[in-house]
Amino acid sequence: MAKVLSVSNQKGGVGKTTIAYNLAFGFARQKAKALLIDLDSQCSASMLLDNNAKRTTPTINDVLLKQTDINKAVQRSKGIDFIPASKSLASIDGLLTQVGKEYRLKRNIDDLMTNYDYIIIDTPPALSILTINALTASNYVLIPTTADSVALYGIGQLAENIEAIKEFTNPDLKIAGIVINRLNNTLLNKDLSNTLKLMAEKIGTRVFKTPLREYIAIREAQFHGRDIL
Repeated sequence: MAKVLSVSNQKGGVGKTTIAYNLAFGFARQKAKALLIDLDSQCSASMLLDNNAKRTTPTINDVLLKQTDINKAVQRSKGIDFIPASKSLASIDGLLTQVGKEYRLKRNIDDLMTNYDYIIIDTPPALSILTINALTASNYVLIPTTADSVALYGIGQLAENIEAIKEFTNPDLKIAGIVINRLNNTLLNKDLSNTLKLMAEKIGTRVFKTPLREYIAIREAQFHGRDIL
C-alpha cells in the first residue's frame, strides 16, 4: 500500500518541484515503486520529465474532471511513473463545484495504492482546491522552505491550513518535517534557521538535519533534464 506525500508550501520559489522531482528518483534508486503527480499548472515537473509542448496524453486535469481514468493518465519517463499537469489546472477551481470536490484526487488515487510504494504530489503555491485535494489525499506533507522571513510566515499560514484539513477532510494527515532549501552560510540564514526550529516545535514537527545548500549542480541537472542523483 502506497504512502502518499505532498510537497507543499503556499510560498513560491522554495523548491517544491525540485524536491518532489528528485524524491521520486531517489525512491526509484532504492528500488521502490514511485509515482510523481504534477498538480501545478506551471507544469514544471512535467516538463522536466517530458517536455511535450503539444501534449495529447491525458493529464491530471482530465482525471479530476472525470474525463479519463487515472490509470490512463500514468506516463513513464526516465525510469519513473508520473501523471502530467496541464495549464488548464489554473482554472479548475471554477469547474470543481460539486459536493465532495475536496476528495476528487483521493478517490482516484485509491485505485493506484497497491501499484506503488510512494506517491509524491507536487502542489501549487497557493491554498487552492488543488492543494486541498492533495492534502486530503496524503498521509504526509513535506514542507520545503528557504531561510528568509517571508518563507517563515508562509509556514505559519500553511500550518493553520493543515490543521483545518485535519479537522474537516483528513484527520490522519501528518507533517513529515520541514526541509531548508537553498541555504547559504550568512549569519542571517543561520539566525532564521534557529527561528525555524522553534517554529517547527510549536507546530509539532521537526526540521530535517540536512539542509539543501545553494548548489549550481542542481540548476545544471535541471537544464539537462536529469535528476540531481
